[in-house]
Amino acid sequence: MTRLGRLVTAAPPAWLAWGALAATLTWGLVGVPADRTMGDVFRILYLHVPVAWLGFLALFVTMVASGLYLWRRDLRFDRLAAASAEIGLLFVGLTIITGSIWGKATWGVWWDFDPRLTTTAILFVIYLGYVLLRASLVDRTRRARLSAVLGIVGFADVPIVHFSVLWWRGLHQPPTVIRPGDPTIDHRFLAVLVANVLAFTVLYIWLLHRRVAVEADRDAAEAILEAAG
Repeated sequence: MTRLGRLVTAAPPAWLAWGALAATLTWGLVGVPADRTMGDVFRILYLHVPVAWLGFLALFVTMVASGLYLWRRDLRFDRLAAASAEIGLLFVGLTIITGSIWGKATWGVWWDFDPRLTTTAILFVIYLGYVLLRASLVDRTRRARLSAVLGIVGFADVPIVHFSVLWWRGLHQPPTVIRPGDPTIDHRFLAVLVANVLAFTVLYIWLLHRRVAVEADRDAAEAILEAAG
């Protein structure tokens, strides 16, 4: 647990997490010109893309921590998986909301059963099920074991979401940053985008630290109740 523990215990202060996010989002709103084609609506990119990437990162952490729990049977890994899954669910939800706003401005509709949108919605439902599963189980060991299996299996949808724009024809644009060759996005916009991704990463680590602490308190309370009963 040493390396993962360092990630959680060495959390940034709240002022840094929220301050960095405010600064980079402000930079995206007023610090760069509007896109020549889409205008100011393009600026939602600086929120939409970072929350999507961080949602994937959070669910990746859940998958890894779930695998480590099944291997080591250490509840600290279960707490990390649960905390990261909840944050990932929040970020995936924000991805869908911001994507719908962008879709309304560019496609004229709030929702379309585009492959990228549909697979992202499925991802949200999977990890909503993960959270509900944990809430429905009282036994800590059974809850951790079943949640770990779902946390691993559910992650299979993440690469499907990522490659959906390449595998199937839809409204969503193909990758502009993570692609072979030079990114197609203007490098001024790319700098702001990267800054926002880093700011959201700091926020994710801070949120993860706080949520793991809550899970630790919950496990301690459940252990006391089990001992008393």
